[in-house]
Amino acid sequence: MQYFNLHTHKFTNNPTTLELVNQYPWEFDESIPHYSIGIHPWYIDENRLELDLKIIEEKLQQPECLALGECGLDKRIEIPLAVQIKVFKQQIALAEKYQKPLILHLVAAFDELIEIKKRMDISVPIIIHGFSKNAQLAKQLLDNGFYLSFGKYLLQSRSVGTELEYVFKSVPNHRFFLETDTIEESLEEVYTLAAKYKKITLDELQKQIQNNFSLVFKSF
Repeated sequence: MQYFNLHTHKFTNNPTTLELVNQYPWEFDESIPHYSIGIHPWYIDENRLELDLKIIEEKLQQPECLALGECGLDKRIEIPLAVQIKVFKQQIALAEKYQKPLILHLVAAFDELIEIKKRMDISVPIIIHGFSKNAQLAKQLLDNGFYLSFGKYLLQSRSVGTELEYVFKSVPNHRFFLETDTIEESLEEVYTLAAKYKKITLDELQKQIQNNFSLVFKSF
């Protein structure tokens, strides 16, 4: 592969890119070759939770399933945080059982995440997708063993001059990924800007992320 897309909702079937396509158990597409599967906190439905978790467990045992996610916590939605934490912990247990990395959606609940990671002694790699926060939080997450993935907000930083350029530059090269999520811009655009910020060539960046991919997604 020349490119690796850590998190996308759109399968483009680009031959130069390994796309980790986000899937939900209630609308699973068998035709997608590489995917993650999980229950996003926005879409928790306790009436179908048992079935959703059963489907996730089935898919985690397939080689095409590279990760569990996106799952996580979001304090800015109406679903009670206690319910979100319960569902999150159930998914963490499955990721641990089948040794698949976790891809997280996290909004305003980073302290809770770090506490859960320590309390459950999570061993699988954990990647926070769509990172857009400050350098202090980035350092705290890196110090606690998390990986960070950048995309939408990194592209926005080139026009609005946010702190995220500095944050991205400060992340060790072996601890980040790149993604498109739901943006219209291409993954190549994200890679090009990331290489510019890191002051390395596109080829060097591709090799670095391939190394990161091999390290995190060992079962692939």
